[in-house]
Amino acid sequence: MASYSLFCLGNPLLDMQVTNGEPLLEKYSLKANDAILAEEKHAPIYDELVKEHKVTYVAGGAAQNAARGAAYVLPTGSVVYTGCVGDDELAEQLKAANKREGLDEVYYVKKGEKTGACAVVITGHHRSLVTTLRAAEKFDKAHLSSPAVAPLIDVAKFFYVEGYFLTHGAASALELSSKAAAAGKTFAINLSAPFIPQFFGAQLQPILHHADIVIGNEAEAEAWASANGLPDTKDLPTIAKAIATLPKTNASRPRWVIFTHGSESTVVVSSAAPDSPKIFNVSRLTDSEIVDTNGAGDAFAGGFLGALVSGKSLDECIEVGHALGAMCVKQIGPTYQWPKVKLL
Repeated sequence: MASYSLFCLGNPLLDMQVTNGEPLLEKYSLKANDAILAEEKHAPIYDELVKEHKVTYVAGGAAQNAARGAAYVLPTGSVVYTGCVGDDELAEQLKAANKREGLDEVYYVKKGEKTGACAVVITGHHRSLVTTLRAAEKFDKAHLSSPAVAPLIDVAKFFYVEGYFLTHGAASALELSSKAAAAGKTFAINLSAPFIPQFFGAQLQPILHHADIVIGNEAEAEAWASANGLPDTKDLPTIAKAIATLPKTNASRPRWVIFTHGSESTVVVSSAAPDSPKIFNVSRLTDSEIVDTNGAGDAFAGGFLGALVSGKSLDECIEVGHALGAMCVKQIGPTYQWPKVKLL
């Protein structure tokens, strides 16, 4: 049985990516820089992309992107990922992409179901994500205690879950986070999208109590602040402090709250020093260097986690996260540079 350091859980999706998507934003009432679950009115978008646009297919799913990022910077056999896929060609494409980055997966395969997909509508430097979960929301918590997966959880030292997973899999995420906290292992969660703290706060809150690391961006921070009645929804250090100082199950280590803000500075607050936020500058890229911002936040999380697993300091982890995020926006989709660039 392989001994993975980092265990990741999320919704495996195949991204269907198109550029110059302004007409699609208008037609489907989408925001330029947002992430939503598809409603009935969005259902035709997937066929429309295939029929009327040049589609780039890229392995997606927030935690899977981050897991591939962590695998990119770590030695082979360091990272494993699970989520639910169908028994179809989309799942095979995801496996091929994972293999290239050195990520191993232990998918829960739901026979007869379609693997989830995400329409990625690119306009300028923004991306609008419209997700149809399909098989991804059929994940069974029993998979975590199956003979293929339980031993991997037992030996892992670090765990990462995407916020998106909480729309259907909160019980699985809670089980994983509570196990990690009880064993003194490191558990990280990403807020993932504004609608998670807005509409799934009841699912998020108990998991935050088990979390050692909380990652989000400025829009997700604002959504959490609004949902939790903070007076200033734009003050990232204050919002980070509010999350950092929430009750914590495992009091033996501080909680880090990390908010990225695109090309602006990254803010980190530790519960050990909640009134002393750390501000990390981001090296700005020129417009001509930016190809695609889809997956940049996941790349940051992957680089950060990879550095953390390898024993780096907080400052070094942020630096590697920024480097992988910058690499990602220079590629099409949530992918990384080949041949591999050594970041650790």
